[in-house]
Amino acid sequence: MVRPTAGDSGADSLSRGTNQSGVRLYNERLVLSLVRRHGALPKADIARRTGLSPQTISTIANALEADGILLRMEPLRGKVGQPLVPYALNPRGAFFLGLKIGRRSSDVVLLDFEGAVLGRLHEPHPYPTPDIMVDLARRGIAELTTNLTEAERDRIAGFGIAAPFELWNWESQIGAPPEVLEAWRHADMRSAIAAICPWPVYLHNDGTAACAAELVLGTAEHGEDFLYVFLGSFVGGGVVLNSHLFPGRTGYGGALAPMPIATPGAGFQQLLRSASIYVLAETLSAAGKDPSILWRDPSDWGEIGPEITQWIEDAAGSLAVVAVSAVSIIDFGAIVIDGAFPPSVRQELVAATQRAVAGFDLRGLAPFSVKEGSIGFGAREIGGACLPLLANFTQDREVLFKENSQPPVRS
Repeated sequence: MVRPTAGDSGADSLSRGTNQSGVRLYNERLVLSLVRRHGALPKADIARRTGLSPQTISTIANALEADGILLRMEPLRGKVGQPLVPYALNPRGAFFLGLKIGRRSSDVVLLDFEGAVLGRLHEPHPYPTPDIMVDLARRGIAELTTNLTEAERDRIAGFGIAAPFELWNWESQIGAPPEVLEAWRHADMRSAIAAICPWPVYLHNDGTAACAAELVLGTAEHGEDFLYVFLGSFVGGGVVLNSHLFPGRTGYGGALAPMPIATPGAGFQQLLRSASIYVLAETLSAAGKDPSILWRDPSDWGEIGPEITQWIEDAAGSLAVVAVSAVSIIDFGAIVIDGAFPPSVRQELVAATQRAVAGFDLRGLAPFSVKEGSIGFGAREIGGACLPLLANFTQDREVLFKENSQPPVRS
């Protein structure tokens, strides 16, 4: 068998591909997680970090190299003794598709094994429907995989769906007709997409999926325990404990939208009514401005005007309450904020939240920081694509995909 070297995908020599039996053992997942987190590592470093014997690591690394999951890089020379040979992830070792179901726009992406976005299909819409989502998934599968070879298509590990839970309960925020909301109540998106998809299909809450993207592909500077907040049409989030996703017993872990926030003169209102992009859209509409700029290109909102300044201040005040409340329960080291907006907006929102947090009495709380997320506006669809990655190649499978972690059906 011809084994790939750095810069050669070796697609034609990949035998087992990405079926779930290929990378199932805990130790293999541990090795892949370490290489993903730290970059290329020699076998000796992997053995030291895992506590496994050099012989065990050599067997695992050789098997993963033979499968085309790891690449043997050029030896590191210039040190005493035998040159060390680092092993790195093979970008063409596996591929993943992800769908984000959004209120005003939806996306399908294709990722490689390193997490690079190889293609994206973006579709704005007045509101999502199950039929629109299935059609988008079908087109995404056809268009985004067209440049893959047949051998590389065999390496697609799955299709992940990042979906808001209980869409039918948000009539005023979604703006969809009653029959569409009723259709969502009875829709089974996992089964509907599985019917048109030749690979395994995974589904999770969009906030949890976005958090997965930050955990797997983002910076390691957030520490082992952090609360993740994502501002899309609705605000959501996820929880990371001991460097693992914590979806909760029903998949609602980190579901921040319903958190009550005190409002002067108006009692309490849910967080989503101050820290969601739909609120900014309503403000722009009331000012006679076109809110569609928020959905057409999340990377560039142009010059919106004073409305965004007020929205940032209001959202930051609410997020500061969330941050202090969350750290009062679990001593998170960081609160990580990201959203479907340009990086400049994220920077301003995080800075405003930091100022708001500084205004609280923080005595009795462990120190924590408020940081920017690193994935950006595409975190939900990228997170959707991370679901099959997590299911097949990391240690999070048993936590994230256990049977009772799926959301309950509610009438």
